[in-house]
Amino acid sequence: MPGFADSFWTPDYATGLGVLYGKLQQGVVENKQILTIASMRADAEETYSQKLGDIAPSVDRMVAGFAKDDGASVRKAYEGTRTEMVEASRNHQKIASNIRELVVSPFRRWCDQHEARIENSHDDLQSRIKEHTKQVDLVKKLRSHYFNKCRVLEDLEEENKLAFQAPETSPKVKPMPKIILPDKEPVEEEPLEIGDRVYAPEDLKMLLVHMLDNIRLGEIKVPIIGTYQNTSTGADIVEYTQKYLNATSLDYAERIGQDLVDNGLLRLVGNIGSTFANSSKMHYQWRPKAFQVSGIPEKKTALMRVTSVATSEDGIDSPIKSVQEIMSGWNPLNNPYPNETPAEKLRREAREADERYKSAVKKLDIIRCKLEEEIVANLKFMEQCELDRLKAIKAVVLDFSGAVSNVIPNLQSTVDHMMLYQETIQPLGDLRYLLENYRTGGFVPKVQAYENYYGSVEDQIFGVDLEARARADRKRVPVIVTTLLTYLDNCYPELEGDDSRRAIWLYDVPLGATHHLRQALNNRKGDYFEVLQKYEIPVVASVLKLYLLELPDSLVSSQVYEIVKTIYSTTANETTEEGRIKVLQSTLGQLRLNNIATLDAIMTHFTRLIDLTSADETYVSSLAQSLSPCILRPRSESSLTMDERHSYRLIRDLFAHKDTIFGELKRQSSGLVGPAPRPRAISTDESNRRAAMEARNRAIMDRTRATSPAPPRKHRRDRSSGPESTRFPINISSERRTPTTRNSLEVPSSDSPTGSGEELSTVNINTPEPTTNGTPTTDSPISTVDPSEPVMSSSPPPGAHSDDSATPTQTPITEENKRGSVRSSGIHSRKPGLGSRSSFPIIPGESGSDSKRSSIAESEPKGVTLEDKPMDD
Repeated sequence: MPGFADSFWTPDYATGLGVLYGKLQQGVVENKQILTIASMRADAEETYSQKLGDIAPSVDRMVAGFAKDDGASVRKAYEGTRTEMVEASRNHQKIASNIRELVVSPFRRWCDQHEARIENSHDDLQSRIKEHTKQVDLVKKLRSHYFNKCRVLEDLEEENKLAFQAPETSPKVKPMPKIILPDKEPVEEEPLEIGDRVYAPEDLKMLLVHMLDNIRLGEIKVPIIGTYQNTSTGADIVEYTQKYLNATSLDYAERIGQDLVDNGLLRLVGNIGSTFANSSKMHYQWRPKAFQVSGIPEKKTALMRVTSVATSEDGIDSPIKSVQEIMSGWNPLNNPYPNETPAEKLRREAREADERYKSAVKKLDIIRCKLEEEIVANLKFMEQCELDRLKAIKAVVLDFSGAVSNVIPNLQSTVDHMMLYQETIQPLGDLRYLLENYRTGGFVPKVQAYENYYGSVEDQIFGVDLEARARADRKRVPVIVTTLLTYLDNCYPELEGDDSRRAIWLYDVPLGATHHLRQALNNRKGDYFEVLQKYEIPVVASVLKLYLLELPDSLVSSQVYEIVKTIYSTTANETTEEGRIKVLQSTLGQLRLNNIATLDAIMTHFTRLIDLTSADETYVSSLAQSLSPCILRPRSESSLTMDERHSYRLIRDLFAHKDTIFGELKRQSSGLVGPAPRPRAISTDESNRRAAMEARNRAIMDRTRATSPAPPRKHRRDRSSGPESTRFPINISSERRTPTTRNSLEVPSSDSPTGSGEELSTVNINTPEPTTNGTPTTDSPISTVDPSEPVMSSSPPPGAHSDDSATPTQTPITEENKRGSVRSSGIHSRKPGLGSRSSFPIIPGESGSDSKRSSIAESEPKGVTLEDKPMDD
């Protein structure tokens, strides 16, 4: 029987919870009604007791009656009757007291606590739903803002392309002649005389490098003017000349410093004039010429001080900025991007809007997961509370009848009726009635996925369309599915016993643990095995079911739900099992290749698990019931679809006839293979792709098309006569074996019928195929395990190549087929974040998304070609 946590879910969360809490509030009113009955019965018993107690005093006041007769029989009858009245008064008083002590007081306290629990749970969920709704509205607003920015940016880029293009009929403009000026002759540097020695340019450079390395440089702050960088005191310069330039006297040392000033290498700061003196109070700044000659970078600081450049001697290295430089950095509007062009501004705003939208989606995802965890926890708690309430009412009725029956045996008939009433109360039955009549839907989370304007799904895994995710992974089956199945295959041998291997799919894993692993996988790129090893195996199995539940559409699309319903609604007399399987084959053939390949991988995993662990009918039924919402769901769940078991029956048929169903799909796909078309060179110029595509579509729509004289080909359903090796990525056995009871880890002998290679085969449908010059040449075949290996051997890791290959062939593409495919492909609309829904195979060598879709339309019959190959989109 489903519980509260599986029965009151709706897409907006509030509707289903409103139905449940409405019923819980009804239970609160029912508690008050029971309490009112008990209270009023206690009051009535007390009033009755008082009335019975008034009988004896009233008759005693009549002194002229039986009081004068001693020993008369009539008096004894009277006295017995009077005594019975007094005893009856005491008994009814005791009944009232028992009802108040045993029923009214404890049940009133329990009712108040129960009502408080419901109110607290309702208020908590209501606040979280409001937070989720507010975040959903914010995400929609940010998404609209982001898309508007992208549209405006695209319009601006299109306008710029058209605005600056020269007209096709305009004459060619002759290039303007270039005037080449002669290069300036380099100015030869003259030697400088410093002290008594003349320094050549190379010697001067060496001297300045040595001086700047050994003389202490600092900065000095001059009032009003500002701070000067790269300054040295006269005493430090004189000390250097005495130590390294052999200045034996102060006069000679000062003369060397004066020559440095006169030659434009030093200047005096903070004082008037240009005299050099040996003083620690006199500061001299090294001019840019000294740094240019020495090659040492000059230390500069920008000083925001408004004055004239004329105050410095050379107007170059003065720490005082000019008015023009100050005004160039003036930004009265406090705009952090003052020099942006309109195109750069739009790109920045679109990028910022994208980041805000993406951040809001991530926050919404966290809020949604937390909300679902709180809902599950509260619903389980409320289910227990409701069950306790029903049990409490049952106990109250029992206590109420006991309070009466223990005191007055004469009311046994009333007590018998009350006991009958309390026996008819069935808490589990009432709970089942509530669920069957008021449930609103199963747990199917609705993920608000991030929709990239350009259709990219690289940064997210859960809640993304299956085909878009597979295209991003460049696989037929998403990497997350194959990784989880491979990891579970590797973990099965480590478990003790077949019971533990089967039980991992039926554990009731807490939603918080499943969400924790979901967040770890959703935010990780690359190897998932390192993350999976940190979690329990049932949590890994639960996250695979959660991934299938969070898909925008069920694995078996909801579009074929009515067809599946019709298949199983037909009575057994109207159709046979073989006919039903053929209809299922045709129905599943309408699905996309990614859905079929993923469904085949999952069914292969479970059928192998059932066979190798010798699962009984009870386990298979429980497993199918658990997987039914993950595989097939109706488009919108209602009271009519909640009790339908078509999904369960579909899974049971897939378990029982997997090889037959998918084998037929493989045979149909192999019968559609024709000669390979001539590959077309891949275009490398994508600059005008959009304009060319629009012009091509307009030309095709305006052109009238004649009727093709060739009759259309019919889809043949006869069995293929070629070899059994196919390109369909599953292992097909000729017939389904009867499972034998044995341990799944036993290694079968070579002559054992259960140790055949068919049973040991594993599926590796995500193997990439080798390419030659960007064009796929071979497809990956079925990856099998040698029969001599252990039974529960894991499938090869994704990315492994197989030695066997089958060369695909394609139907030739004619001009009529191209035109037909373009016209037929127009019925499909592309949404942001979603891939193409076409089920036709991708033709190697085609360039661009349009050329990939221009495949078989009219000349080739409908069918599926299931190929495990990297996606080119």
